[in-house]
Amino acid sequence: MNLTHRAGVFAASLALSGALMTGCAPAKPDKAFGDRVRAYLLEHPEVLLEVSAKLEQKQAAKVAETGRKAIGQYRQAIERDPRDFVANPNGVVTVTEFFDYRCGYCKQAAPEIVKLIQENPDVRFVFKDFVIFGHDSEAAARLFLGAKDQGKDLALHQALMAEKSLDEAAALRIAAGLGIDIAKARAAGASQATTQHLADTHGLAQALAIEGTPAFIIGDQLIPGADMNALKLAIAQAKAARVRKA
Repeated sequence: MNLTHRAGVFAASLALSGALMTGCAPAKPDKAFGDRVRAYLLEHPEVLLEVSAKLEQKQAAKVAETGRKAIGQYRQAIERDPRDFVANPNGVVTVTEFFDYRCGYCKQAAPEIVKLIQENPDVRFVFKDFVIFGHDSEAAARLFLGAKDQGKDLALHQALMAEKSLDEAAALRIAAGLGIDIAKARAAGASQATTQHLADTHGLAQALAIEGTPAFIIGDQLIPGADMNALKLAIAQAKAARVRKA
């Protein structure tokens, strides 16, 4: 929001306040009043920053509340879609990650995610392939989902994330190196079922207003970006809440 627009918003707010105080009908536009508002704002530009900060706080709170409602509405799809790969499936606290195999921030977070999985067997980690970076991302996602029943999910996920220049050829090479049946994985990945799975994940991300990767959901909280400190804190809080309820 630029300064001119902020000034307009502030001036409009003041004007509306003045109109409401008349009690019956809004007063006609008062040019002199507008000039005074403009002069004041030019003299005290810090007011614009205060108004902007307050507006951003309100907007953030509204987005957070909308997000909480959406998470509650789509809880089953977020946490319990049987088509997703889940690490620590018997965990009592669930973290869901929306990721893309060619996302640099996802790759940056991946080693810490694997460490969290290994160190927290009581935490379920749900992985959702949210393809946003084109053909090679989709090819990697299809290969991963197609190999889902071959028992090497976490190793394949970790290896795909570790490849800095990931393309379709590199994904196939990595999978073959892990002993995955490539023909079987490619056939399953090309199926209509996988196409629908990817489409459903994309639609779910849109419903949750997720615009980028990675994005984590734990409880009613959405954590955008590779904010591992926030994720670890949310996990600790979720565990503590379970202890209090026990």
